[in-house]
Amino acid sequence: MAGVTDRPFRELCLRYGAGMAVSEMMSSNPKLWKTAKSQQRMVHEGESGIRSVQIAGADPKLMAEAAQFSVENGAQIIDINMGCPAKKVNKKLAGSALLKYPDIIEDILRTVVDAVDVPVTLKTRTGWDTENKNCVQIAKLAEDCGIQALALHGRTRTCMYKGEAEYDSIRAVKQAVSIPVIANGDIDSPEKAQHVLEYTGADALMIGRPAQGRPWIFEEIQHYLENGTLMPERPIKDVQGILLGHVQALHQFYGEYLGPRIARKHVGWYLKEHEQASEFRRAFNAIDAANEQLDALQGYFENVAS
Repeated sequence: MAGVTDRPFRELCLRYGAGMAVSEMMSSNPKLWKTAKSQQRMVHEGESGIRSVQIAGADPKLMAEAAQFSVENGAQIIDINMGCPAKKVNKKLAGSALLKYPDIIEDILRTVVDAVDVPVTLKTRTGWDTENKNCVQIAKLAEDCGIQALALHGRTRTCMYKGEAEYDSIRAVKQAVSIPVIANGDIDSPEKAQHVLEYTGADALMIGRPAQGRPWIFEEIQHYLENGTLMPERPIKDVQGILLGHVQALHQFYGEYLGPRIARKHVGWYLKEHEQASEFRRAFNAIDAANEQLDALQGYFENVAS
């Protein structure tokens, strides 16, 4: 979710029912911290809710230093990423590439836990590939190292995001450890959320891609779990207000040049299920000016979506 779960998006998810929002993944390599992209990801003072900051890397010492740096900049929880399947992350032996090396995992977890006074959590996958699922071993190791909670995506590294997530591994991990286990993967509806909770016994759910363009999914799930009924479909006027507010927040956060460019993908996600929006999206992606984007969206909702 790097490049997606920036501060404007996290604030929006929290507003619409998310219990906690984890930051974009931050590299433990200090040489990368001075880039504009990293600078925008690294300051967390003043954010809403519990501030959980995710770090990634393969060097225990650098990971510990990144954790300490993040705490100094407002992090209240450190989340270690051992789940990212991206090639550019894995080729540096970070993310889910580490699942091949439990000894390195243990070294990283113990070093980071010892380096900070805040809780440390772990995000991981079921294993390297379908023939080598070691998530139960890694979960037990994490618990022994002092990890406070474990989020598990129901796919291996080689699965990337293809196929369907499986929940048997998450259930096995939940039964094997006493720390909280958070289920992740393809939880895209209130009914699916309830099924995953009941099937795995997980303590909580983590939702990523299904919240893209639908940050109110958390509110829908909470309502269903509490009442057993689905919320009415969100009125188009509400979607208009949420989307316009999100785009304005992106413009303000990233500035007049980068803001409109980052807004394009979010607008695409919001409108992906609008059959009448395909032509508008193509035109919208050619707009570079922030005010013109807002005018175009206003026109879309007034003349096309209505």
